[in-house]
Amino acid sequence: MSRAATVEALRKRGVAKKTAEALADAGFTLEKLVSSNPARLKKFIPEKDAVRVLQKVTAAPAEKPAAKPAKKPARARAKPKASAEGVPAEKEAAPEVPQKAPNVSKGEQEIYDGLKEVGRYLPRSLVTELAAKMHGIKVGRKKLLEVITRVSDRYESHRIDPNESAGIVSAQSIGEPGTQMTMRTFHYAGVAEMNVTLGLPRLIEIVDARRVPSTPIMEIHIKEGARDLDKIRRIAQEIEMTNLEDIADIETDLVNMQVLVFPDDHRMKARGVAYAELEERLRRSATPKELKRSVGTSAKSVKGFVVEAGEPSFKKLQRILEQMKTTRIKGLDGIRRAIIRRRGERYVIYTEGSNLAKVLELPYADPSQTSTNSIQEIYDVLGVEAARNAIIKEANDTLQEQGLTVDIRHIMLVSDMMTNDGDVKAIGRHGISGRKSSVLARAAFEITAHHLLHAAITGEVDSLDGVAENVIVGQPVTLGTGAVNLVYRPPQVEK
Repeated sequence: MSRAATVEALRKRGVAKKTAEALADAGFTLEKLVSSNPARLKKFIPEKDAVRVLQKVTAAPAEKPAAKPAKKPARARAKPKASAEGVPAEKEAAPEVPQKAPNVSKGEQEIYDGLKEVGRYLPRSLVTELAAKMHGIKVGRKKLLEVITRVSDRYESHRIDPNESAGIVSAQSIGEPGTQMTMRTFHYAGVAEMNVTLGLPRLIEIVDARRVPSTPIMEIHIKEGARDLDKIRRIAQEIEMTNLEDIADIETDLVNMQVLVFPDDHRMKARGVAYAELEERLRRSATPKELKRSVGTSAKSVKGFVVEAGEPSFKKLQRILEQMKTTRIKGLDGIRRAIIRRRGERYVIYTEGSNLAKVLELPYADPSQTSTNSIQEIYDVLGVEAARNAIIKEANDTLQEQGLTVDIRHIMLVSDMMTNDGDVKAIGRHGISGRKSSVLARAAFEITAHHLLHAAITGEVDSLDGVAENVIVGQPVTLGTGAVNLVYRPPQVEK
């Protein structure tokens, strides 16, 4: 809340203008005033005014009474409309507003009362966490106030100072450990068949907002029957995409200009594909026939499918061959392989490839735990808030996997910058850095001559508000002491 907004809010509650301005200049907001006590306020205003201010702040703001509508003549008064049964229709019920935050519990209320008593402030998340940690523990009033004071001191010491260069600190705190990251591709979670990109390449993928990661992976949880291995195997077979070349041998007959398909019983059984299901899939494009196939020195009759080219064209025959190889028999698009792993007493399906939208449509998938490492896919399916959380999780996991500790708030700042306008933007000349309003800041990043030439042609003006542009021209930046102007007020001599 800005100073002007604080003054206006206090004036609406009947606080004198001089008192409201004194409190706003001292850095108070309505939230801080609600949790303050007279002893804290009397440092800035008289004690009697402090008591009055606290009483007015806790009351609702005064509003002007709405003017009463003029009464209509008796003849002109409208009667309530009657329904078909002759009963007067009632007013439509107001839409129910969903409750986003849970009600304050008893433990939280005790902490809020203690905060009001000591004149301190803590955000709701910290109050909830503190109440959860103290649940079931007998704490006296004196000890409770001491705990609240210590937590408040720790919270205040971790807050960012005004005009702190948070962006530069965040960039350096992520960039410096990034130079120590390895560039290898690791086996995923001890499974030799699946690889996943980790380390520096993965971090670059995240901040570049790549549409498709180099190794997309999904973690699919099942609602019911997660301990039943046979059920999980059947689900994995359903999810895993099976092409025709995975379960059959495909050959070309150049003499008759045909493509021949020979199903393999062992591979079909391993993939969970029945012959009737295969025949149904190939019904439109291929004709089932008994075919002669040479096995070693002898030829035997086997079940197969024939696709006619229709004309003597080798080019068309090759195209039909490629189409038949990639014909999807079952499974979800994009999911090339599904592997089952045990986690505790439950089984989880890990997939090579990702298709979040289709997986969430499956009736047995648990949408609250199923996840993917494709941030752009999360944005398309679940929205920008979910994408922001995914950026934080993926970047934090990538750094921690390398044994590097970065404050989560720095990663949160980066994710906020990438998603603050409702889209997932890259950090680079095609994203955040390329959209800066300052010409010199854009030129300092990449393609310097292009930015300067374009700015000169279009007549752009740089107001030198940021850090990079002030460093370039050699003047103090508006951070820390550079953002403060000293004003000297000579002492008033009493006459």
